[in-house]
Amino acid sequence: EEQHLVKAIVALTRITQHSDMGKQVYDIGRAFQMDSLAHAAALVRENLKLTGLAGRARVVNGEALAFLASAGELGTDLVTLCSACHHVIKRVNRDMQADETIRTRANNYLRLEKPYAGETRVLHYLEVLRDQLGFEELQKRVVKPLTGRKIGAYYGCLLLRPSGEMGFDDPENPTILEDFLRAIGAEPVVYALRNECCGGYTTLENKSYASKQAGKVLENAAACGAEEVITACPLCLYNLRVNGGRMPVRYFTELLAEALGVKEGAV
Repeated sequence: EEQHLVKAIVALTRITQHSDMGKQVYDIGRAFQMDSLAHAAALVRENLKLTGLAGRARVVNGEALAFLASAGELGTDLVTLCSACHHVIKRVNRDMQADETIRTRANNYLRLEKPYAGETRVLHYLEVLRDQLGFEELQKRVVKPLTGRKIGAYYGCLLLRPSGEMGFDDPENPTILEDFLRAIGAEPVVYALRNECCGGYTTLENKSYASKQAGKVLENAAACGAEEVITACPLCLYNLRVNGGRMPVRYFTELLAEALGVKEGAV
């Protein structure tokens, strides 16, 4: 699994390294001890000739603010592959923009040469593919389309909510992952529970509940015709794979690497 993720980042760098978009890639978030993303971040830095951060296992507000301030100093966007990282960092950035008390206390704590006030733009890589590269352009670069594969997109909680702060997609009827699947040649399957919680945050405290919720999600996807599911959240990936049942669950970057022709042993 880690090798798939590393290859996915290589695929992403192939898309971005010769474009203006590539200059904006700053941080690849590593969530929940996915060491492969730390190595992948190094690959991104090498390919794009950027100085970046590999991330932390569990991003907390202080670390998120440090990432934001560092990106601000460089004048770049901050991009992450992880929905949990994206959620935390973007909400911290919103607090720095809107709450003078939080902003003052945070800057006093960090003691930056230049106070940070939320100037950095925070993006999920799916937003980069949609809004900066464009799914039509991505489709042109696919060398191995996933023709005939019926795939359900699982959004979960963190990408979409709170919708007023995240501004990522329609919280009730999102389309970004389905549009991504179409761009790489797959057939997206829409199902009712694609943006409901899978129970991942209760995995350690209440495994039976996490299993029940994950099972509901995958059963609903299968009932609507899905043969596999993708997600953009590492915690959801873990919960759906370990506690959800037998349906294959993959990270969206794995399918991106496959569609772009990143071969086994390429890294």
